[in-house]
Amino acid sequence: MHPGLAVAFAGTSGFAVPALAAIAASRHRVAVVYTQPDRPAGRGRRLAASPVKELALSLGLALEQPQTLRTPEAAATLATHAPDVMVVAAYGLILPPAILAVPRLGCINIHGSLLPRWRGAAPVARAIEAGDATTGVCIMRMEAGLDTGPVMLRARTAIGAEETAGELEARLAALGAAQVTVALDALAGGRASFESQGESQATYARKLTKAEARLDWREPAEVLARRVRAFQPRPVAEAALDGVQLRIHEAGAVAQSADVLPGTVLRAGAEGIVVAAGAGALVLKRVQLPGRRVIAASGLAAMRPLVGRVLG
Repeated sequence: MHPGLAVAFAGTSGFAVPALAAIAASRHRVAVVYTQPDRPAGRGRRLAASPVKELALSLGLALEQPQTLRTPEAAATLATHAPDVMVVAAYGLILPPAILAVPRLGCINIHGSLLPRWRGAAPVARAIEAGDATTGVCIMRMEAGLDTGPVMLRARTAIGAEETAGELEARLAALGAAQVTVALDALAGGRASFESQGESQATYARKLTKAEARLDWREPAEVLARRVRAFQPRPVAEAALDGVQLRIHEAGAVAQSADVLPGTVLRAGAEGIVVAAGAGALVLKRVQLPGRRVIAASGLAAMRPLVGRVLG
């Protein structure tokens, strides 16, 4: 068996945690972990460590948290850890050419889509929003372009009919963790091969914004239901009810014809809150008012009259 590799790992969000855990438990050695600087979080806005930092500290791994990698010092610091390869997963900082050039076997990325579909920041949510039946993870070699590098490994999975972005991301994180150790073994043994992406099939998964979380009731209910799933757990789909924000955590589409303004509440009861859409209706199942906890929509229906109200 070939000796294990010295791995520099770069990740920040929870998506990267299973991969770091898998590498740390493998025959390869984590030489250093890179994660973004601590950020204010919660109501107290206290500085909070990233999920990757928490795992790295618990494992006693060397840790770096640079504000940027675009300085000569950043490349020099990485070089002191002498990595054979760098593994990147949901890190959130761009790796400039000087960083990409440090590891002798280059840098590989765990990406949550079947490239070249859904390059960019939000591949999981955009796949659900678009109604894709399948998605997966790719292990790709990083280069200067955004998710344009050649692909080494692919793993495919079906998207569940009711699956949210958070649920799918967790499954893809586990899938990526299993694939990355296979990739490292192949690199260590000189067996790695890469296949270029087809540019003509490329699509871009732009970052989710708070502005697009507000539902447009003129759209078909099927589209709105996918959007609710895609925006869960963040930024969370929303509408206006009596001038206040109503966050929609769970919803489903039903066939319904009604000659009313889209956004009109048709029924409200045990099944939830049924709202007319451009085609069909959206059944709100779990909702949240400002400063309140998430509740069943039937609970909100019991608290106030809703039929005939128009959601903004």
